[in-house]
Amino acid sequence: MEHVAENIRSLRQQQSISQQQLAERAEVSRRMLVGLEKGDVNVSLNTLDRIAEALSVSFSTLVSAPATPSSYHINALAWTGQSAQSQAVLLASVEAHQEVELWAWTLAPGEIYCSEPNPMGWKELYYVLEGTLSLYCGESASPELIPAQAWTVVEGSQAYQLANESSSVLRFMRNVMI
Repeated sequence: MEHVAENIRSLRQQQSISQQQLAERAEVSRRMLVGLEKGDVNVSLNTLDRIAEALSVSFSTLVSAPATPSSYHINALAWTGQSAQSQAVLLASVEAHQEVELWAWTLAPGEIYCSEPNPMGWKELYYVLEGTLSLYCGESASPELIPAQAWTVVEGSQAYQLANESSSVLRFMRNVMI
C-alpha cells in the first residue's frame, strides 16, 4: 500500500482526469479516492483492481514502486487485516494472456478476507504452505478445506471468502491468472 497513493495521484494527473472522474470510472466514492491518495485508507483488492482498470494500468503498476523497471519482482504489501499477522504481498507479476500475479498470504487465527467477484475468465490457484485454508465460494455455507501441501483452483467470477478458522497462523500462495 505504500506506493498506491503516489501512483494513483500521479497516473490520474498524467491522464488529466479529476478525482471525481476517476471515482466514477472505478465505481468508488470520491471520498474513498481522496483517502487513497492521502494514504489514509485500506481498501479491498477488488477496489484496487477497479481503479487500475479505470486508469488503464495493471494492478502491479498500481502497487509497485514508481521507479520499478520490471513487474517481475514486486514484493509489495497490498492488503492488511485486523491482526498485524494478516497480510497479502504481491510477489511478482508477469504477462500471460493479460497478466499473472503471484501472492504470499498470511492470515492470523480467526482472520477472514472477503472478496467481491472478479471479472469473467479470471482463475485463482491457492497452494497452502502451513495450516488449513477455509475457502467459501458463492453462497456456500460450508467451506472447502485446503490443508497444508494441497491446492485448489477457483473461478474468480464469484464472491468468495478466505478464512483461517484454526488457532495457528495460516500461510498460502495465491496465483491469479487474468
